Amino acid sequence: MAQTATSRAVASGAYADSKPHYELLDGLRGVAALLVLWYHVHEGFAFAGGLPVIDDINHGYLAVDFFFMLSGFVIGYAYDDRWGRGLTTGNFFKRRLIRLHPMVIMGAIIGLICFLIQGAQQWDGTPATVGGIMTALLCAMLFIPAMPGGMYEVRGNGEAFPLNGPAWSLFFEYIGNILYALFIRRFSTAVVAVLTALLGLGLIAFTWLNMSGYDSIGVGWTMGEYGIFTGGLRMLFPFTAGILLSRVYKPRKVRGAFWLCAAVLLLLFSVPYIPSEGSISLNGVYESVCIVLIFPALVWLGASGTTTDRLSSGVCKFLGDLSFPLYITHYPVMYLFYAWMIDSGKHTLADTWPVALGVMALNIIVAWACLKLYDEPVRKWLTRRFNPATAKRQG
Repeated sequence: MAQTATSRAVASGAYADSKPHYELLDGLRGVAALLVLWYHVHEGFAFAGGLPVIDDINHGYLAVDFFFMLSGFVIGYAYDDRWGRGLTTGNFFKRRLIRLHPMVIMGAIIGLICFLIQGAQQWDGTPATVGGIMTALLCAMLFIPAMPGGMYEVRGNGEAFPLNGPAWSLFFEYIGNILYALFIRRFSTAVVAVLTALLGLGLIAFTWLNMSGYDSIGVGWTMGEYGIFTGGLRMLFPFTAGILLSRVYKPRKVRGAFWLCAAVLLLLFSVPYIPSEGSISLNGVYESVCIVLIFPALVWLGASGTTTDRLSSGVCKFLGDLSFPLYITHYPVMYLFYAWMIDSGKHTLADTWPVALGVMALNIIVAWACLKLYDEPVRKWLTRRFNPATAKRQG
């Protein structure tokens, strides 16, 4: 069915915006975003309590690697056959900026508001300067990362984007998009396969040998400690693997794929930290198995499955629509939650569960409001303004 629809779209010249969506992949992206939200609640327990590891949903940071793979798959599927048929590099960049950057700006603004509510000070209590705060906001909007200890690294925690920490992954997502448009999309499938294999070996070496020093692949959020290299490697393998999957994937009928994949993600992220005694990081081995083997299988299953009823279709659409706004706006509220736990001395789920659930609900409401009241209208306006041909086809 998808191939028939795509063929009609290509024949009519409207393929640029008419390809069918993979509903289940949209839904799984939303599931991963919700699990990131829950992971960051538990990260707060560890942060406020001074704990070295997160007790529950310890591997929730792997959702970022899953996002990178989904992104590569969707971009390869959506754009690979459009180059030379009306799609230019400039048009591609405009499309990606219109799709992503309005919410990047909103995330920075929400980050500023929450930082001011928190008292505009670093975690050690040092007041941030007005110049530093305004520079942090401007750089966040322009995607210029901060160096640890720099004037606009206003939280003092080493984050590349101190007003909204998770923006680091979008920074590397942009790098992946640039590399795709300039180079990867020109490569044959065989070359992409070789590149994916080499990047996979690099990822395995990085995780198994604990090159990050954290005994974890949860890196890239800081520009210190070779952050541009570590974050780049973390993005490049799953992103390129997703592009490869989009080229070689053959659909098979899979019933219940969404619920199966969602359950597997929950189980994978809930595995506790795995300590090591030898020179090989067992936690790194687990991470590499998830990223190199299990995530591609989940993307394949999700792309193969179909929704069979209105409820499942509605759930996947809601989660897919919510996923990006939730991911890019939730963390500023988490900063407030963390500060409250530190001030109150409460840092367990048993002590904070009403507040923790309230934080979860608040973030979902804020993300949905941002989507409907800001993101969708702004993207429609930008599309009409800068890509009128697309706007006309979309009706």
